[in-house]
Amino acid sequence: MKYLLDTHAIIWYVENSPKLPPKTKEIIKLSENNIYLSSISLWEIAIKVNL
Repeated sequence: MKYLLDTHAIIWYVENSPKLPPKTKEIIKLSENNIYLSSISLWEIAIKVNL
């Protein structure tokens, strides 16, 4: 299945945050799923890092 993650989901997954539901973590981890990131999400993350 294909999933497009929003910016918060990406950040929470990378940080192993408890804010990300366990079901979502499992979806991201499953190798048969295709996980996509928006270029806008990467831009938003760059802005947050620079703050």
